[in-house]
Amino acid sequence: METEDEPVKVLLVDDHEMVRIGLAAVLGTEDGIEVVGEAGSGEEGIRLAQEYNPDVVLMDLVMDGMDGIETTRQLLKLYPDCKVIVLTSYLDDEKMYPVIEAGAFSYLLKTSRASEVADAIRAAARGQSVLESQVASKMMNRFRNDAKGESPAYKELTEREMEVLRLLAQGKSNQDIADQLIIGIKTVKFHVTNILAKLGVEDRTQAAIYAYKNGLAE
Repeated sequence: METEDEPVKVLLVDDHEMVRIGLAAVLGTEDGIEVVGEAGSGEEGIRLAQEYNPDVVLMDLVMDGMDGIETTRQLLKLYPDCKVIVLTSYLDDEKMYPVIEAGAFSYLLKTSRASEVADAIRAAARGQSVLESQVASKMMNRFRNDAKGESPAYKELTEREMEVLRLLAQGKSNQDIADQLIIGIKTVKFHVTNILAKLGVEDRTQAAIYAYKNGLAE
């Protein structure tokens, strides 16, 4: 991943050339961001990721051949530390939830402003997820309905772990959580490990989804 002196390396994966050209031009003017490659398909995206080792992949969902969901799944198997930001026109359940479950770190719509996309890239490099407001609202509404009748694993969490989970669901990094709760970062990491184990989830993204699903996140 990038250091203070290195820009965030971004790979664009979209089957529309004009979209890629526009994104590359806009992001090229942003401080701390470098577009290292452009792919017109999921298959090419995986190949270029092997070549450029990007920090962040800006991923379209609907593409000819391998779609963004499967590309995300395969890409993160090869490079689990890479952050995939979905940038799409689609807000339907059949695409949104599968790609998040596949490991997408953030989800933005193509109606987002250029500055919002750039901010999401920088946030991803810091370990913070970003959900466009319509996406977050949709997730909360669905997950609150789905939560009825589910086993409340979150009741096993301590009061402090619940505080950490809520902040984690807001996309806060470990350092942000440590600063806000006035605790050490090692303590935050300990709480996050316990939260994942108690909720039976594999990573922070799934923990955040669980929080929304059970109405625990603001």
